[in-house]
Formats: sequence, structure tokens, C-alpha cells
Amino acid sequence: MSDTSLGAERQRGSDYADLSRLVRTVGLLERRRGYYAVRIGLVVGCFAGLWALVFLLGESWWQLGVAVALAVVFAQAGFIGHDAGHRQIARTRRANDLIGIVHGNLLTGISYGWWVDKHNRHHAHPNTVGKDPDITVAPLSFTADQAGRQRGLGALVVRYQAYLFFPLLLLEGLHLHANSVKAILGPRRIARRPVEAGLLALHLGGYLAAVFLLLSPAQAIAFILVNQGVLGVYLGCSFAPNHKGMPILGGDDNLNYLRRQVLTSRNVRGGVLLDTVLGGLNYQIEHHLFPSMPCPNLRRARPLIRRFCAEHDIDYHETTLGRSWAEALRHLNDIGSPATPTGVTPR
Repeated sequence: MSDTSLGAERQRGSDYADLSRLVRTVGLLERRRGYYAVRIGLVVGCFAGLWALVFLLGESWWQLGVAVALAVVFAQAGFIGHDAGHRQIARTRRANDLIGIVHGNLLTGISYGWWVDKHNRHHAHPNTVGKDPDITVAPLSFTADQAGRQRGLGALVVRYQAYLFFPLLLLEGLHLHANSVKAILGPRRIARRPVEAGLLALHLGGYLAAVFLLLSPAQAIAFILVNQGVLGVYLGCSFAPNHKGMPILGGDDNLNYLRRQVLTSRNVRGGVLLDTVLGGLNYQIEHHLFPSMPCPNLRRARPLIRRFCAEHDIDYHETTLGRSWAEALRHLNDIGSPATPTGVTPR
């Protein structure tokens, strides 16, 4: 989804139009092909190098260290697929989709088409009840109404969901793979389904074949559990700070685009290292306002957008990584508390 395809309310003369003109004037929406060429080269090189190391080590418990490193590379490949899905990398949609499918389906094992559809719905209505798929994630509840509908084991999980959040993330990698396969085999329309299915099968088949042919059964199972567990925690810790614990809007919300995107998003302060680790997603406000803005430009856009929000009395929320996790967990704990009133819960 690009920033030019979101929201019919972006009318000439609006606050967002003023901000958009300012951002374009300083060139922050221009492509950064050199940056992405280096980044893609590093990810693909690390991917190939780590699999070569798996072959060289053979039956060895040192493979668990490779499993951790490979999970990081999977996540970084996923971040590139994310940027391609937002048309940040190449000029044409075809080229972006090619990059996205290769990094999503082939390198990471996650369906690019399924993820883009889901993620675009999130961007259009972040933290909005009934419209944002990212706040409808079983077994967690993000509003008191969701929590109130739980019964039995579900209610017990919700009550302790703040404590279970990180353990549940250990399953997130496997959950993404399962949803990808389900989407490819399901009736919902996915562009380039044969290509996506073939690359996804190549990833999953090659992954399992390499692990079980090169390692002992115990080592192979341990490799998969460590690799997928670290991948799930890494991705969860990258995405959770973005919106969890921020205001949740009702389905009939009529906020304009600028305020909806800023008020429901959270930035995470950090340097170049944190930017790299989180794939630039720590600049979530800038990313939601301008989804097609290349990742390396988000840091440059931050002071401009923060100042614009201050001038227009819009709450621009930014904190540290640790505090962002604390705010997300506090929200989950509050929702799980029996004393929490029903309804939409603001931050």
C-alpha cells in the first residue's frame, strides 16, 4: 500500500496535504536504490553463508547457534519483503512484488500475497475494532469486549495474557508459516498463486530436507524449535511496540487520516543499531503517515513530522524500547483484569 492510495479524506488544503507537500519538497519520498541494493545483498549473502555453514557443520549441537543466526536473517528478509509490499524499493509494482515474493515466500517461508492483504487492512484502519486484523489475534484479547466473550480456558489465558505474551511469541513463527500455507490452499484470491505456492513449497521442503538429512533427529527437532522460536520472538518484539497499548478506536471512528495514524502509533527511540535490528519499524508514526517512504528516510522525516504534530496539537508518542514493551504488557494486563470495564479501551 502506498501513501497515495490510502484514505479518500486526504483533501487539498487539509493538514495532511500540507504535511505531504512538505515531505515531498525535501525529497523524503524519493527511492533509495543504492541503500536497498546493499541491504538485499547483505541479507542474501548471510542467508547463503549460514546454510553453507549448516552443511559444513553436519551433525553438531553447534547448529543451534546457526539456528539463532538464521532466525535473525529470516526476520531481516521479512523486513525487506515488508518494504517491497509498501512499494518502497523499486519504481514499479511488478519489481516490488518480485522482491517481496522472493524475500517472503522463498527466503522466509511466509506468503507475500497473504501478508500484504492483511497488512494493508491494518494500515487503513490501525487499532480499529472490527477493521484491523492485528487486534483480532487469538488467544489474546486487546479490548475488554473481546476479553468478556472468552470462556473456560480462553478466559484463563486472557487473565494471564500479559505473562503469557512472550512465551506465546515462541509459536509466532510457526503460526505465520501455517497461515501462509492455509492462504495458499484456501479459496481467497491471491495474485500469482502458482508462483507463491511453488516458492513456499521450495522453502519449506528445502528447509526440512536440509535439517533432517544433515542432523540427527534430536538435533533436527531442536534446530527447528530454536530457529522458529527465536524468529517468532524477534518478529513479535519488533511489531508489538508499534501499536499495542496505544488508543483503540471504535468501528465508527471518524478521525481524519493524519490523527488516526499518529494517535494509534508509537515510535521507539534508538540509534542506527536499533533502526537496523527493528528494520526501521521503530519509526512507526512516520511509516504509517507515509507507507511508501523508503526505510532510511524515516529517521530524517521524524523531526519534521514531530514538529508538525506539535504545531497542530497532535499527541506524538515516542519512548524507549523497554518502555514500549512495558506499555504493551500493561495494556494486556489491564484488559485481562476482571475489573476492566467493557468497551473500547484507550491508552
